[in-house]
Amino acid sequence: MRIIEHPILGKLDKKKKIRIYVDGKEMEAHEGDIIASALLSNGKKVFRLTMKEKKPRGVFCAIGRCTDCIMIVDGIPNVRTCITPVKEGMKIETQKGCGEWKQK
Repeated sequence: MRIIEHPILGKLDKKKKIRIYVDGKEMEAHEGDIIASALLSNGKKVFRLTMKEKKPRGVFCAIGRCTDCIMIVDGIPNVRTCITPVKEGMKIETQKGCGEWKQK
């Protein structure tokens, strides 16, 4: 699911591979990836569930305007994953409803 060669950007597979943890599962990402693109390249499409009806949401606008792609990142809820870069060891969780702050 990952684009490795782009007609304008050239080869994209030379970036350093890093590990992120999504809902407790280890996944591979590339340095410089945005969280949403890393998740999509690993086959994850549902990023949160709505508060009232528990309906699945994922990437919608992909420019940080809507909140469909929000997730809990390193204990912080409501992070827009379409504009937030990955970091080595980052812990990402599917958000249910409004999300909750977790104390460290």
